[in-house]
Amino acid sequence: MERFKKKYRHELKYLVDQRDLTLVEGNLKNVMELDKHNENGSYQIRSVYFDDYKNSAYRENTDGVTPRSKFRIRIYNGSKEVIFLEKKTKNYDMTYKESCKISEEECGRLLKGIYDIRNMDDQPKLLQSFKAYALIKQLKPKTMVIYERKAFVCKEGNVRITFDCNLEASRYVEKLFVSEVIRRPVMSLGEHILEVKYDEFLPHYIKKILNNGKMERTTFSKYALCRRLMNK
Repeated sequence: MERFKKKYRHELKYLVDQRDLTLVEGNLKNVMELDKHNENGSYQIRSVYFDDYKNSAYRENTDGVTPRSKFRIRIYNGSKEVIFLEKKTKNYDMTYKESCKISEEECGRLLKGIYDIRNMDDQPKLLQSFKAYALIKQLKPKTMVIYERKAFVCKEGNVRITFDCNLEASRYVEKLFVSEVIRRPVMSLGEHILEVKYDEFLPHYIKKILNNGKMERTTFSKYALCRRLMNK
């Protein structure tokens, strides 16, 4: 149980329109702080997700399989300076994330589906396990997910609330760092995603703001939404 508490966090997702998003944000400003990454009000996230030839990660998500995991490469504001390889595992409403930094050169190889397992002793453990798993499962980069994020944080409960807007998808995964990459909007105009992550408890004053009776609780993933769009 102790190991479970250390690694997993609660994760709740909501669909919100622009009006409710503005209302919730205005109330949260009074009890939470803006995340330090919000230097310009928000920041862009780009993630390239990997899947096998059976589309197992996508199907497990749509079928509600638990626990389930997926791998992705993530960058912020289009920068090449810090590139993360991440593995996210979900078990019902609980999640944990493992991550490690990778070089631009390594990122380029992974985006081409090249998984060199020679001389891996000095590489991060997550990168080693990803390469081995990718070779066994024949993983390929499938979809790029792009959106703008604003985040609020609270030390009590280690709470992080994010507003994810302008969700877009692109099949041109090799153009992760190209600012004008071709992409398609995924959600209806004015529709956004609100995510709540916390450890053991959610403070009552934050819970009260979120329980306004207007936001729709959901279980979808951005990856599944984008894959569904790309498959049309």
